Amino acid sequence: MNIVEILCRHALSRPTAAAIRDVHRDQQRSLSFAELDRNASRCAALLARSGIQAGDAVLIFQPMSAELYTALIGVFSIGAIAMFLDPSAGRAHLEQCCSLWPPRALIASPKAHLLRFISPALRRIPKKFVIGSSVPGAIRIQVADDLPARSEIQDCLPDAPALITFTSGSMGRPKAALRTHGFLLAQHRVLEESLSLQPGEMDLTTLPIFVLANLGSGVTSVIPDADLRAPGAIDPAPVIAQIERLKPVSTAASPAFLQRLADYCSTGKRARALDSLKKIFVGGAPVFPRLLADLQRLAPQAVLTAVYGSTEAEPIAEITHSAMQGADFESMRMGRGLLAGAPVKKIHLGILRNHWGTPLGPFTAAGFTAECLPPGEPGEIVVSGEHVLHGYVGGHGDQETKFKVEDTVWHRTGDTGYLDSSGRLWLLGRCDAQIEDERGSLAPFAVECAAMQVSGVRRAAAVRHEGKRLLAIELERDVSASAIASLKEAVAWAHIDAVKVLPRLPVDKRHNAKINYPELHKLLAREGRRPA
Repeated sequence: MNIVEILCRHALSRPTAAAIRDVHRDQQRSLSFAELDRNASRCAALLARSGIQAGDAVLIFQPMSAELYTALIGVFSIGAIAMFLDPSAGRAHLEQCCSLWPPRALIASPKAHLLRFISPALRRIPKKFVIGSSVPGAIRIQVADDLPARSEIQDCLPDAPALITFTSGSMGRPKAALRTHGFLLAQHRVLEESLSLQPGEMDLTTLPIFVLANLGSGVTSVIPDADLRAPGAIDPAPVIAQIERLKPVSTAASPAFLQRLADYCSTGKRARALDSLKKIFVGGAPVFPRLLADLQRLAPQAVLTAVYGSTEAEPIAEITHSAMQGADFESMRMGRGLLAGAPVKKIHLGILRNHWGTPLGPFTAAGFTAECLPPGEPGEIVVSGEHVLHGYVGGHGDQETKFKVEDTVWHRTGDTGYLDSSGRLWLLGRCDAQIEDERGSLAPFAVECAAMQVSGVRRAAAVRHEGKRLLAIELERDVSASAIASLKEAVAWAHIDAVKVLPRLPVDKRHNAKINYPELHKLLAREGRRPA
């Protein structure tokens, strides 16, 4: 089955219902399920007429918008493979990605087409299309408006490639994550259940894969009026205005994005509650308790759910704010880690001794069961399931992140954690981040989780620096010196040698929420070289 059959089924059952609502050229816009289906079918006709065939890769550079999903569904319809990569990662990354799976076509905005001037890989792509104003050497995608809609949907086997994205790999070499039509269908089923998607609801959606889940479930996706390339730096005012005007009942977003909304609505004359929101899902980066408390004040009627997952397995575990008890918060303050909740129903999860950096398996079923650690013992988090990626293109990265139990492929998340007596997952950070010294073993993430519950601490990162346990922190504005004393008291159990206040802690580009540890070490080294 082609995933398009799921994505477009509501064009028949609910043709006039809004599929996507966004802002285009400062104007509000709504695209119905029938209109999306028609536009995508015409896009498919243009691609087919231009010689793009089933199995060809089509590289897409387009922000989240109605145009993005028109192009994406058009690509899927003809059995071609949609390919996405992060151009901000630099020219070398772009060239490496295109060498791993050379695209046959490029669909991009006029601004993205400027990358052709610096990228030989992009110039070598045979067919080029532009969304918007004309650019030399590219066919305007709007040409499809004059074509008859292509009614045929390419039949695809479950293992037919559908979507390629890229994640960083060892030695800086990108890994190509390939999702098949069968995988996307399995992921849709899991997300539909996990997010409680109901036809006719409206969802403010910041995560691209969740728009696909919404389309398949008949949910209207509201794409925020914001630059989602930097979720931690968005202007919250237009997004708040959207929410108050359209009244979506749910949202799924990263911690940094939602923190911007919560901060905006908590101060001065702007103070307000967003009463339309009944469900908030937050994930893509660590979800600390204080954010959940802020969001509960922002949307008092909402059920808040923290979601843990990864590029290779989304979702893995989840927990609602209301399910966290006082003892759980105390455990997080005392270094037990971050509570991620119970594994989702359609995933298998195990905890193995931390052998990160060393290949594992293969295991027999009995051998694997014997290797799994009992509740309370920390180790590597490993997962398997229909919505867990089985490998990377060309096998690059498989040896370090995959292993087999009988005929089943398991994924090594690279995270450490443990299961408690209730079967809930607690996170302790990256496998290769443990601090080992004469005082024993310390999980930096557990320290950070405790530090993030201290009022005034905006971000925290525990590292081993120059042989010492160091806690680097970024403070909120107008925080008194007493916050440092409170922080030291809160993490006394970790035996931190020094606390260093920095103006800004470096974070990842995608979600603006995960600490970028390599950049942090460089920053600390520069700070150390400055004269006293």
